[in-house]
Amino acid sequence: MAGLLRSPVDDAVDTQQDCPLSAREKLDLDMMGRCIELSKQAAAHGELPFASMICDGERILSEVTNRVFRRSDVTQHAEFLAVSEAQRGYGRKRLASCTIYSNVEPCVMCSMSIREAGIARVVFSIRSAHMGGYSKWNVLEDRGMSSATRGYYRKPPVVITGLMMREAEKVWRNWNPIIWTVIKWRGLFGGQFARAGRSPA
Repeated sequence: MAGLLRSPVDDAVDTQQDCPLSAREKLDLDMMGRCIELSKQAAAHGELPFASMICDGERILSEVTNRVFRRSDVTQHAEFLAVSEAQRGYGRKRLASCTIYSNVEPCVMCSMSIREAGIARVVFSIRSAHMGGYSKWNVLEDRGMSSATRGYYRKPPVVITGLMMREAEKVWRNWNPIIWTVIKWRGLFGGQFARAGRSPA
């Protein structure tokens, strides 16, 4: 069953017991763990359990949850807000040395802001098969944007998929088991990735 799928990092831990994680892999796990905790806070505040963080190495520039319901504004997605906060904190538009972490794959709107900000790496847990800016529309990997607008979108980010997927899905399942069952049944979130991308393994 899709809900019982193992994430790539689970398999990596099982098959590479004697291989220590690199500093970057450990940092990705730590930051994603924090992002998943943020998604719990979103649910506690009456939002859907979406959360996102932007980091420059170990430095956290922004960490936010969805504010769509609280502000009655459909543009208040976690990734969109994270990009905005990070840019304000840095005092510049481009975030070329940064990684964005999301518990769910960024949608197309958020993926466009990620590309425009020039973020170097995108790490997410749960696939969004019908709305995702990687799985469905592939905004994140589109090299045509880079070649058509040289110097503006620049090169696509590195995309890491499925990191801590089981832990991220558990938050959604605990938030509302019925809605999560419907989401999975409709194939909206979760499941295997259509493209391999780069897995944490």
